[in-house]
Amino acid sequence: MDRERLHEEPVSVEISGCSKEDARIVFDALCTCFESDRGADEVPQQLHETRPMVWLGTFEVTDAHECPRPARLSSSVEADAQGGYWAIERLRATLDDLFAVRDLSSASGDQERELHVLLESR
Repeated sequence: MDRERLHEEPVSVEISGCSKEDARIVFDALCTCFESDRGADEVPQQLHETRPMVWLGTFEVTDAHECPRPARLSSSVEADAQGGYWAIERLRATLDDLFAVRDLSSASGDQERELHVLLESR
């Protein structure tokens, strides 16, 4: 049952375990599908050569746009998402369309759900 949403459904997404180029591919893909707090010119930066980086973005998943197939990832990308149940399901369905998705773990709370997945090129 897909009822219409009358309020915003934001999902926060953390990207890690990958190069800044792969992080950008994932964020660029999500930005074409959903409204985001990330500007079009906001490029993930590698601020430290050896320490792992985490990049963050928030996506409004209520209205999805046409999602073109993203560029190929050079390696797998870890993505953690947090949001309401409906919003996480919407994000997951979109990720399934864009990438090969492998579930690593998920946790459910009262109002929110967490999703931890590994993304690879199809």
